[in-house]
Amino acid sequence: MRAIKAFEPVDWMVFPVEQHDRTLIRVIMHDGRTQTLTDAVQDSLEGQRGWRITMMPLEATLPEPEPMADDEAKANLQVLREELLDDVTREAALNRDFLILSGLSTIVAAIGLNADGVAAVIGAMVIAPLLGPILGFSLGAGLGNFPLIRESGRTLAAGIAVALGVAFLISFLLPLNKESHELMSRAEVRLDGVALALAAGGAAALSMAQGRSAVLVGVMVAAALLPPGAALGLFLGAQEWALASRAGLLLLLNVTCLILSALAVFRLKNIRPRGWIDQRNADRATWINAGFSVAFLLLVVTLIIVLDLGRAVEIG
Repeated sequence: MRAIKAFEPVDWMVFPVEQHDRTLIRVIMHDGRTQTLTDAVQDSLEGQRGWRITMMPLEATLPEPEPMADDEAKANLQVLREELLDDVTREAALNRDFLILSGLSTIVAAIGLNADGVAAVIGAMVIAPLLGPILGFSLGAGLGNFPLIRESGRTLAAGIAVALGVAFLISFLLPLNKESHELMSRAEVRLDGVALALAAGGAAALSMAQGRSAVLVGVMVAAALLPPGAALGLFLGAQEWALASRAGLLLLLNVTCLILSALAVFRLKNIRPRGWIDQRNADRATWINAGFSVAFLLLVVTLIIVLDLGRAVEIG
């Protein structure tokens, strides 16, 4: 009770239940204070048996509650850590539906790329099954949740493998169309692609943290993970090794930038585990993954600059 009162709830009620050793307490909280209250209640109930916290969204309540005076709480309007973890874990799970979705979206992307069909390519972007495990990997690092990191990594690897395999098989059915602007553009790696992928990853993580899932549709189009993977499979099947290497570099660049920017956003939004030991593990996992991502990103940027200089010398 003291933990609830300390966080100035909008309203709270105590209900008697048939089980005499239990009490039902219903609390209505401002969004900005929900996470801190949930953590405080968990701390107070640590070591007790038979307790459960159930979190449900509330659309509206009357009379309208007084606005929060705490500026920090106002700035911390985001979904609960547990809610975010549940959503991301579902999206990062490796199951049959994910594999089928990866295969079908690759078919759409590969045919659209080869036929220079913009609408089909955008459709494959919207499906975007690879975005879920990337966000899961970043959130797992931010929370020090190593099982989520492993599961997300397996799911991401499986999704990319399916995309490459399906596109590789399609390359034997369709002659490679080098006149397709959509296809050939996936063999171009430029510095502006780094900024685009970083922005897309940050927007994806921020929209998830704020519970604004509708924004993810636009982020999926901007992230554009499937088209480079489909292009890589098509180029490999056609034995176009130079084009395949550039498409593969673009795919790895997008994945790295998305992971790095999502890590940064989850960190800035202070999405961290509750216990200090878990926080220490999360800090270590975050810095290790961020370090590898930054190192790879610097390597890719160096390669892009070298390739651009090489092309400029040839033209000159």
